[in-house]
Amino acid sequence: MNDMPEGTLGFRVNGDVEREDYTDILRPALEEAMQSGANLRTLYLLEDLDDIEGGALWEDMKLGFDLGVKHHKQWERSAIVTDIPWMARATKLFAWMIPGEARVYPLAEIEDAKRWIAG
Repeated sequence: MNDMPEGTLGFRVNGDVEREDYTDILRPALEEAMQSGANLRTLYLLEDLDDIEGGALWEDMKLGFDLGVKHHKQWERSAIVTDIPWMARATKLFAWMIPGEARVYPLAEIEDAKRWIAG
């Protein structure tokens, strides 16, 4: 996402999530931010989620270990913005596994989510 506050990263999901979304977009952006030494403040906008490819789930687990566990202290805040009921519930249920602070926001409150991660 291009319209993010300074010092934050934003990612948008609209449709299918594929392995390449992790390997070509998410992982490189997070690794680059971590190499700068800054703490991570991220926003994940989940507008629509049609399908999650098996390879994407595998990459998600690897990313969680490689960056979430090994670099736990660099994760500061993550906002998940969605109106997908099951995604919001799952995120709240497993928020304890997300490094740093994590909050879930409805789409109507995306600007609040951006202010929170930047704050």
